Amino acid sequence: MIRKDAQTILSVKNLTANINDTPILKGVNLEVKEGEVHAIMGRNGSGKSTFSKVLAGHPAYEVTGGEIIYKGVNLLEKEPDERALSGIFLAFQYPLEIPGVSNLEFLRVAYNAKQKYLGLEEIDVFEFEDLVEDKLDIVKMDPAFLQRSLNEGFSGGEKKRNEILQMALLEPSLAILDETDSGLDIDALRIVANGVNQLATPYTASLVITHYQRLLDYIEPDFVHVMYDGRIITSGGKELALELEDKGYDFLDELNQKVLVEVGG
Repeated sequence: MIRKDAQTILSVKNLTANINDTPILKGVNLEVKEGEVHAIMGRNGSGKSTFSKVLAGHPAYEVTGGEIIYKGVNLLEKEPDERALSGIFLAFQYPLEIPGVSNLEFLRVAYNAKQKYLGLEEIDVFEFEDLVEDKLDIVKMDPAFLQRSLNEGFSGGEKKRNEILQMALLEPSLAILDETDSGLDIDALRIVANGVNQLATPYTASLVITHYQRLLDYIEPDFVHVMYDGRIITSGGKELALELEDKGYDFLDELNQKVLVEVGG
């Protein structure tokens, strides 16, 4: 879905970040344009999930250097809610349960917050029920889930479907999927991936964070990046994911040493 005149949605340059004074990101560089799907792969502890949370503005992480430009705006000057309202969507690896808050009401409040931000009219409960039921088929979700507390008692697959339902309603410009395949059986994985694919447009982009090739069999990336010790150390096409699946991550140790020499780190 990449257009010849596609604009840059996200530009990250030399991004560094800490948590509890411990450096996690050590110079991340990435550019994402409209219509593109980027996959970030790497070992546990390489910084992938930290990167997603820093983009979303998680307060536990301190940005110590570099820049994040989102649609021409300095994202580091924006609060987490402003980032979400401006079109950044983060699907969590472990979605939270919120007992006592109905799924339907949560979705409606989120949708109306976006409407208000865009200067559009908010919609009432009845209009919203019609709207959300039109979206349920994207993730093959039973309407009964709308009346339950948010994610309470949901299986891993149901939680992930619910997040893609949120994505369908909010229509983000940049969808960040943090290990969406975690805990999913093959049927749930297909449903979730199909939902993501249906929501892709030539004017939006996706950043897919995963350990494994299997998700990329369903959400085909235009670019694959490998993160190692807080940096993206190599990038390529979808064939890079297949190489990782074949070789594992051990061969990256030597590659990382070469990168460190090049950057003087």
